[in-house]
Amino acid sequence: MNLDKKLSRLKKIISNMDSVLISFSGGVDSTLLLKVTSRVLPQDKILAVTAYSATYPKEELLFAKDVARTFGVRHKIIRTYELEDKKFTANPINRCYFCKKELFSRLKDMAKKFKLDFVADASNISDKEDFRPGNKAKKEFKIRSPLQEAGLTKEDIRLLSKKLGLVTWNKPAQACLASRIPYGKRISPQILARINKAEEFLRQLGFLQVRLRHYNGLCRIEVFKGDIPKLISHHDLIVEKLKRLGYNYITVDLEGYRTGSLNEVLKR
Repeated sequence: MNLDKKLSRLKKIISNMDSVLISFSGGVDSTLLLKVTSRVLPQDKILAVTAYSATYPKEELLFAKDVARTFGVRHKIIRTYELEDKKFTANPINRCYFCKKELFSRLKDMAKKFKLDFVADASNISDKEDFRPGNKAKKEFKIRSPLQEAGLTKEDIRLLSKKLGLVTWNKPAQACLASRIPYGKRISPQILARINKAEEFLRQLGFLQVRLRHYNGLCRIEVFKGDIPKLISHHDLIVEKLKRLGYNYITVDLEGYRTGSLNEVLKR
């Protein structure tokens, strides 16, 4: 199916929903979903909701607010409390289930309050290639995934976003900060803040796609393979900064950035 047909299918899916609450992070996927929805449904039939906690970088929250304002849609920000759930902070392999359960239960309540028929997230077809325990919560709460239903891949979404003039078309992939911590290692607000500060510093050096995987006193930095020489050239600055943040050993992953690298141990 070509891109235009997939877009037409997406519009039809959204139109048939009549009214919807969209889980909106401000990332590539949810921005496209919100944009298309804003063209298909009346404004009073749409509500974008961004969940904020220590697992979500503050700069992403500000970006989501700006995007929603640009689209002219109603936008609410809620706090989620997954860090108060010991099942989440223990960081088991199904950690994402507990996070999504907290989020989707809140969104379903909001949809009921605002008399909206559906809650939708921005999952796409490419997400099925990775380990996603949060999908169990999605099924339990009957969350719709219009992008996935329309057969859109991550690449499709970037191409459509560019075609529609969205600033997010080439935005680096984002993920919950807890995804930087190996399974079984306890999650805390302090560790999440340290990871966020480290990644923020690396982005300031000009690295668009960055992941800092946290192993207590050691960290493993992932950037695109082509950016590894640049990373090495800044080694003095990086070592100094990350040691001040509490890392004794700073390493570079020679495989480069890839989605869900901490899930590779599960596959093995």
